[in-house]
Amino acid sequence: MTRLHRPLLVLVTLVATVTATTTALVVARPSEAAPTATFQHPGVLVDKAQLDFARQQVQAGAQPQKAAYDAMKASSYAALSYTPKPRAIVECGSSSNPNNGCSEERDDALAAYTHALLWYFTRDDRYAKKAIQIMDAWSAVLKDHTNTNAPLQTGWSGASFSRAGELIKHTYGGSWAQRARFEKLLRTVYLPEVRDGAGCKNGNWELIMTDAAIGIAVLLDDHAAFDKALSIWRGRLPGYVYETSDGAYPKAPSTCSSKDTREEIIDYWQGQSTFTNGLAQETCRDFGHTGWGLTAATHIAETAWHQGVDLYAEAGKRLTDAYYFHTRLETGTPTPSNLCGGTVKKGLGPVSEIVYNHYHNRLGQQLPTTLRYTESKRPAGANYFFAWETLTHANNPR
Repeated sequence: MTRLHRPLLVLVTLVATVTATTTALVVARPSEAAPTATFQHPGVLVDKAQLDFARQQVQAGAQPQKAAYDAMKASSYAALSYTPKPRAIVECGSSSNPNNGCSEERDDALAAYTHALLWYFTRDDRYAKKAIQIMDAWSAVLKDHTNTNAPLQTGWSGASFSRAGELIKHTYGGSWAQRARFEKLLRTVYLPEVRDGAGCKNGNWELIMTDAAIGIAVLLDDHAAFDKALSIWRGRLPGYVYETSDGAYPKAPSTCSSKDTREEIIDYWQGQSTFTNGLAQETCRDFGHTGWGLTAATHIAETAWHQGVDLYAEAGKRLTDAYYFHTRLETGTPTPSNLCGGTVKKGLGPVSEIVYNHYHNRLGQQLPTTLRYTESKRPAGANYFFAWETLTHANNPR
């Protein structure tokens, strides 16, 4: 696997095909010409240039960052009185039933990331110390995740904890005496649960788990785990989002070799038997889980981008087609009779900020349907494994 230098921001002129010209900021894709064996830090979901841009926007009172920052600051996750609730064993069954520490762990991971962001935006040590307190509380006691939802729970929480740890480790100059203990927790309790994928589970599981795995890999400077996460993503995305170039029906995910007939694929795709660009494996289940899968896939691509690997380009149109397919239905397009029996369960969630930012603000693509949906969800909040993405990624060409 080749690591590449951080993409450079360049100013280019996009010439319209007929009569007009417009100017846009576009980021050059990673180049094969400049390999490096080191990770770029901070580089889990966000990097320093992005954070500095967003911080400047907030300080200038620019929107939508200012409203997003205010929403984050007002949330319960941002309270300096926030108290973590760690457990030695987090037991999570299907639909988090039983829920023995599941909500608490997810919330604490989101709170740690929130405080890490607040540290960066305010440079107030109290926020860094609170993020450290939360991470230290869990690293002191957590031993295992158990029951049927253990891999997914580990993914939800591990994604946020890796982002928090990365920011504090690489931007805070104060003391973090138990950092090695926290990193050991990620290496020995979290990573083994998520690194090998989810087999034939619904695709949001594997993508969320891989979101955590790639974040942990970067934080730990673990090249083998990073490469494994890339491999899982490359094998899962074509098994999660359909393109007509795949053939008459979707491909099976690389970790789910038992789905090798058309009938098995149709069953796996919730009984959907006609396929079109952008349809997802969980579309006919519900848009909520589909949104989780799509945003996790985007998180992985974003972290890889910061490490010089352009998964966005490898995806081709697959990601933009998926967001278009679902956001147009969310924004009023009638459901076709041949899609999910003519009825879909909406509720995609605030999941499109990062993908829109990449393809529009970095690459200059026009995605009006995705933009309309994205703007309707601003400022995006925090839930399960994603947080404050309007603040970190809206209109951010870095």
